[in-house]
Amino acid sequence: MAQKLIGKTALVTGSSAGIGWATALALAEEGANLVLNARREDRLRELAKLALDKGASAVTIMAGDAREEQVAKDCVDAAIKSYGALDILINNIGMGIYKDLVDTTLDDYTRMIDTNIRTTFLFSRYAVPHMIERHHGTILMISSMAGLYGFAGEAVYCSTKFAQVGFAQALDRELRPKGIKVGVICPGGVKTEFAIGAGRTVQGVADSGMLEPEDVAQAVLLACTQSAGSRIIEIQMRTMSESLA
Repeated sequence: MAQKLIGKTALVTGSSAGIGWATALALAEEGANLVLNARREDRLRELAKLALDKGASAVTIMAGDAREEQVAKDCVDAAIKSYGALDILINNIGMGIYKDLVDTTLDDYTRMIDTNIRTTFLFSRYAVPHMIERHHGTILMISSMAGLYGFAGEAVYCSTKFAQVGFAQALDRELRPKGIKVGVICPGGVKTEFAIGAGRTVQGVADSGMLEPEDVAQAVLLACTQSAGSRIIEIQMRTMSESLA
């Protein structure tokens, strides 16, 4: 079966674990060039090897804190210089701290805002001019069902995820006339290291019926391989084991 992303380049933020890791491998299987960003360089090197083994055309590692403007700029520049273009941006990096509002500190608030919203803005801001010039590109935000519904004990986290959904909706209207597709993926809970020690436990996640990272990666892949004349605006995902109550 022909690989659908041969000749395309995808930048995946927060790719050293969880959804980002699974997404990079799913894109690799379709033959994409990959630019991988996260802070843990050792994990990125491990992922790069796996991605090449799975079929990625090439992989570039860009270790660094995605909250820093220069890191975002360097990642986008690396895609263009190494492969001639940036076709796909996956704004995946994120964090959650689950606390009641009265227990949430200003530091908690700032970390979630900077990680979930600032990074989304920075990477999109540097990718979009290049995509406009080419009249082509796909930008996806990995948000959450917490970006569509409010949950007790997650007020600040929900606000950051609602912001990502609004950002995606506005960019879709702004960039669609310029040939750029913008969408958002909203999964429920996913079995990753996300929020471990900040409202979740390792055992609790292991025992849950939550989605697997690969489930979300397949939704991302679907949005990245649409025909030129169609786009996916939003995907909502929940586990089949969800209670009916």
